[in-house]
Amino acid sequence: MKLVVAIVRPERANDVLEALYRADVRGLSMSRVQGHGGETDRVETYRGTTVKMELAEKVRFEVAVSDHFVEPTIKAIQAGARTGDVGDGKIFVLDIDKVVRIRTGEEDTEAVTPVV
Repeated sequence: MKLVVAIVRPERANDVLEALYRADVRGLSMSRVQGHGGETDRVETYRGTTVKMELAEKVRFEVAVSDHFVEPTIKAIQAGARTGDVGDGKIFVLDIDKVVRIRTGEEDTEAVTPVV
């Protein structure tokens, strides 16, 4: 089992959700985050004052999947998030030791995206 974490542009969040749905990947968390990656700092004018924006708004997806769904999940996120420009984001894949579905007590692969 793996936890796939993706940080993407906020304007691409709906495209990522649609791509995950089409890939039959279910059960995810999504949150708004701020961060700094490879994109250059941007400068904005706010009420006549120039302000250097060091942190960019991003969306973080977290999807726990069985090993069988890791590659389809990564491909779906890439398909939905890619613009080809700097700042498209990153995908991280982490090992999961244990998963328990609170409602039913199901554990591990039975508690995450079903294996096809």
